[in-house]
Amino acid sequence: MKLTIERAALFRSLGHVQSIVERRNTIPILSNVMLEATDGRLGLTATDMDIAIVESVPAVIDTAGSTTAPAHTLYDIVRKLPDGAQIELDSSSDGQMALRAGRSEFTLQTLPTEDFPQTDGGDLPHQFALPANDLRGLIDRTRFAISTEETRYYLNGIFMHTTAGDSGDVMRSVATDGHRLARVEMPVPDGATGMPGVIVPRKTVGELRKLIDEIGDDIDIALSDTSVRFAFDNAVLTSKLIDGTFPDYERVIPTGNDKSLNVDCRSFADAVDRVATISTEKSRAVKMAAAGNNLVLTASSPDSGTAREEIEVDYDADAIEIGFNARYLLDIAQQIEGSEAEFVVADAASPTIVRDSEDDSALYVLMPMRV
Repeated sequence: MKLTIERAALFRSLGHVQSIVERRNTIPILSNVMLEATDGRLGLTATDMDIAIVESVPAVIDTAGSTTAPAHTLYDIVRKLPDGAQIELDSSSDGQMALRAGRSEFTLQTLPTEDFPQTDGGDLPHQFALPANDLRGLIDRTRFAISTEETRYYLNGIFMHTTAGDSGDVMRSVATDGHRLARVEMPVPDGATGMPGVIVPRKTVGELRKLIDEIGDDIDIALSDTSVRFAFDNAVLTSKLIDGTFPDYERVIPTGNDKSLNVDCRSFADAVDRVATISTEKSRAVKMAAAGNNLVLTASSPDSGTAREEIEVDYDADAIEIGFNARYLLDIAQQIEGSEAEFVVADAASPTIVRDSEDDSALYVLMPMRV
């Protein structure tokens, strides 16, 4: 294999594929990226056996062929080369690949392509397309609530499924860690009706989000009970799904909350952030006390002292005091696209619903804490 490629194009694609590769691998071939040169393009493939990414970029191919090279080392070399450099890759038959750019030359050890695992994902019968902005919204407004607790592995991803909504069938993405829940929905895209409910793993969500930002356009999605594939113009991300049952999240969404508090989201988030400076590092607790059109935010710490701030709100129910984790409040506030956030509360011990004043498609549930 021998080819010449522009540094920026190779660097961008290597950035996508090398992040799939784990830093520590007991299987040497999984530390490598597969390079395939053919028909004026260079294909790059990486996998950790759960996720695989294949991306192709234009290149001047002198000799078609393929090899595998250490992913992180190759990425670091290309990252340190100057902008605009023309990179020549030349793999010989003696288990090495030469990389030349200007006066720089590197020799990397390679492994046979025959050892590289297959990454096709199998038969994926359910297929549909989503605009990049829609998929970005489903991810961004839920992924902050994904659990990092490995023992409850079925919560370590976003649950995507179709269901009946208030105004017709919808596609929902849901994530929860037991302390907060995020649920976002959109009309069911053509072809998605009847798809199985799937849990997309946290790592896959992160890699997918990077690709959406950098490639955009419509994304073709295909899935089965066990695998999912996201196809972009020049990149394909395939992943295993989490083999587990997502809990019945509807049961934790309260229906009897009768107190509604509306607050300017930006002012609220800034006030919470300031007050939380005093809260203990472990609990991050902030107390909200609402009475009339006044909300008092307080926090205290045996080591740091106390903090108090008042903000104006729209509230006409009985006075209430309720505590929350400040980090969770700020995470939800970042997802509110409208100017106001609505807190729908029952009492100090029951889950609270948070809604976006200008977007009915998103709903958040937050468990209170004792302050």
